[in-house]
Amino acid sequence: MTGISTHVLDTSLGRPAEGVPVELALHTEGGWQVLGTSATDSDGRVEDLPAVEAGSVVRLLFDTAEYHAGSAGQPFFPEVSIVFTVAPAQHHYHVPLLLNPFGYSVYRGS
Repeated sequence: MTGISTHVLDTSLGRPAEGVPVELALHTEGGWQVLGTSATDSDGRVEDLPAVEAGSVVRLLFDTAEYHAGSAGQPFFPEVSIVFTVAPAQHHYHVPLLLNPFGYSVYRGS
């Protein structure tokens, strides 16, 4: 089993993005099966998502509209969907998201 965590940083404010809803889903023949949901803590981190099997295709879905709801206007990207394959022999994936109202960047962290 492979653990998955994430970290969201609001690059427009230069600080962690607190309260971003995050969903972890598994790709199946029938579509996406939600495995767990959470939200970023005061440090912008989520570490309580369930582990997944090696070889799985998974999706992290970030509800950025909910996060930006208190700011003026709507964000250009109301959600960010990151889909990746969990490789064999990996015990953990950390997937940080760098976020601002008009763009985002994601990478495999350590």
